[in-house]
Amino acid sequence: MIKLSVVIITFNEEHNIERCLKSVQSVADEIIVVDSYSTDKTEEICRRYNVNWIQNPFEGHIEQKNFALQKAAYNHVLSLDADEAIDQELEQSILKVKSTFNQDGYYFNRLTHYVDQWIYHCGWYPDRKLRLFDKTKGVWSGLNPHDKVQMMESSSIQKLNGNILHYSYDSITDHVNQTNKFTTIAAKAAFKNGTRSSNFKIITRPLLKFFKDYLLKRGFLDGRYGFVICSINALSALLKYSKLKDLERQRRID
Repeated sequence: MIKLSVVIITFNEEHNIERCLKSVQSVADEIIVVDSYSTDKTEEICRRYNVNWIQNPFEGHIEQKNFALQKAAYNHVLSLDADEAIDQELEQSILKVKSTFNQDGYYFNRLTHYVDQWIYHCGWYPDRKLRLFDKTKGVWSGLNPHDKVQMMESSSIQKLNGNILHYSYDSITDHVNQTNKFTTIAAKAAFKNGTRSSNFKIITRPLLKFFKDYLLKRGFLDGRYGFVICSINALSALLKYSKLKDLERQRRID
C-alpha cells in the first residue's frame, strides 16, 4: 500500500480548514499545510490535526502549490484547497486505490456549494479535477489563478467515483468581490503570456459566456442562483478583457 501526502495551501481559512482536514483523516499518511502568513486562527486549527505546518510567501497559486508538492514526504499526493473536502464515496475510492495505485493520476468530479444550495449545472458540474497523482509525473501549471495539474504525456489517468465538495461562496457579495480580485490576477497573467484584448472581445465574450453557461449548460435548472452565477460568469469575462485592455493602454503610455 502506498503512503499518501495530502497537501493544502491556506491563507486566513479559519472558516474552512477544519472541514477539509477532517475529511482526509482516514486517507492521509501525512498532511502538509503551506500557509502564506494567515492572521486568523488557521494555524491554531491546523495544529489540532498534527499537520506539517509550513509558511511561505505567496507568489501565485501555481507557485505555492508546486512549493507544497516539494515539501511532501511521499511521491503520491492528494492536493486540495482549504475550501474543499472529499465526500464519503471519494474517501472509500481513495482508500481502495491506495492498495494498488496502478495509474499515474486519478481525477474526480467537484461539486460546488453556493450560498445555501449545491450547483449541478452552469458549467460548474461535473467539474473534472485531477488531484490525486504521482508528483514525479505531474506539476501544477496553467495561468493564475486558474491552476491545473499537468501530467507527463505518457501518464496513465483514471476516474474515481465520488466528489470533491467545494464550499465556494457564502453570499453573492463574496462571489462578486472574488470575481473582481481573480479577474485582475487573470488579466495580468494573460497579458504576461501575450494575450491581447479588443473592443470586440469585451462585447462578445460576456454574451457568449452567458449563453453557453445558462442555456447550453442548463444553468436555468439551478433556479435563481443559476441565473446569478451565469451572470457573474459573464461579468468575469467582461472584467478580464476590460482590465487586459487597460494594461495594454498603460503599456503604451509608459
